[in-house]
Amino acid sequence: MKTPDPRRPESWVCVRPQGLYVAPGDFYVDPARPVERAVVTHGHADHARPGHARVLATKETLAIMAARYPGDPATGRQALAYGEAVRLGEVTLRLVPAGHVLGSAQAVLEWRGCRVVVSGDYKRRRDPTCAPFEVVPCDVFVTEATFGLPVFRHPEAAGEIAKLLHSLEVFPERTHLVGVYALGKAQRVICLLREAGWERPLYIHGALQALCDLYEAQGVPLGPLAPATAAAKGELAGAIVLAPPSAIADRWARRLSDPVTAMASGWMRVRQRARQRGVELPLIVSDHADWDELNATLDEVAAPEVWVTHGNEEALVHHACARGFRARALSVVGFGEEDDTPGETPPETPPEEAPAEATRGEGAG
Repeated sequence: MKTPDPRRPESWVCVRPQGLYVAPGDFYVDPARPVERAVVTHGHADHARPGHARVLATKETLAIMAARYPGDPATGRQALAYGEAVRLGEVTLRLVPAGHVLGSAQAVLEWRGCRVVVSGDYKRRRDPTCAPFEVVPCDVFVTEATFGLPVFRHPEAAGEIAKLLHSLEVFPERTHLVGVYALGKAQRVICLLREAGWERPLYIHGALQALCDLYEAQGVPLGPLAPATAAAKGELAGAIVLAPPSAIADRWARRLSDPVTAMASGWMRVRQRARQRGVELPLIVSDHADWDELNATLDEVAAPEVWVTHGNEEALVHHACARGFRARALSVVGFGEEDDTPGETPPETPPEEAPAEATRGEGAG
């Protein structure tokens, strides 16, 4: 490995098989494999994995990890408040809001006058369930690029929720089944529906219950929720049911009353994806920055050097270079498009009673 040099950021923040390694601090950010010390940006399973000896994250992310990996033997869990600084080896670390899901954070790394910001996953739109993205000027910005193509320009989420409510007015006798990832998307859609005036109970798949309870315990009110399996078929006519994406095409959905199948994801911008999922009502509600927001963020953080991780890396790198940034792609393995595997329906058991794989259901949409 190159001798660490603050004038060459790639010498002290570099990619290893385990993930993104910070040499002067001897820790990894969102490592894909178990390591001695991990800084975790948020609770999605492709970033927050079990098996690390020591984990540093926000208290909300640690709570999510504890709920999802109850048998994780990690003995050192350190909670860091937004803006609080801690010294890891020679590196000063701060966590600032990323606006992705509850507790999500960017990792701000400072060593000998050089500042590197690792964004994790982030979005720039308002979200009532989590703290908004904070712009941190830096020397190097490590950005995701999930929706790093010009075709991805997300509409306002409130307008997509209005589409759902309009469909309920048009088809009041039909259940509206909405596919949502279990961590972040489910709770955001619930809160957006409440803001739009939906006061009736929302029915949820059992795989969503534990994380909805966790959000409530962390101070995010969701209003009345009811288990979908406990409701009679007639009771669900004209109701909204939320379920993991894999459940909407599964036999689980057969109990519903002539369902209108919807899905809330940034990927619903791609019509073929909606058709493949059998989605009748695509709702473009994303928890990631779109093309315009990615580029606006590069301008705001004003980092002369940009490293692009998972997603459409090549397009954003090319565009950033054309705009005068020194940009390159990082080949960091282990970040998935989404955790919910098509055809796999999470069982209706809470995370503490089911293996970690069974509680998957959130992702990059």
